[in-house]
Amino acid sequence: MGKGIIGTKVGMTQLFDAESGRVTPVTVIEAGPCPITAIRDSERDGYSAVQLAFGTTKAQRLSKPELGHLKAANADPA
Repeated sequence: MGKGIIGTKVGMTQLFDAESGRVTPVTVIEAGPCPITAIRDSERDGYSAVQLAFGTTKAQRLSKPELGHLKAANADPA
């Protein structure tokens, strides 16, 4: 399984290494809480996966099925 990060790009900055005099560009990412909303099992679903939610939104921007899915996972609107 691959590794990754879920987040939003906030901006760019740079790090300065005083010993070598190098400047390294760095991307700043806001990686907030990502509640698990579903777990797929290879025995039941035929594949293994984890569904995550990220960020927040107003409940009125989501459909009733989406709200029900998040409610079953005990997660806030995301």
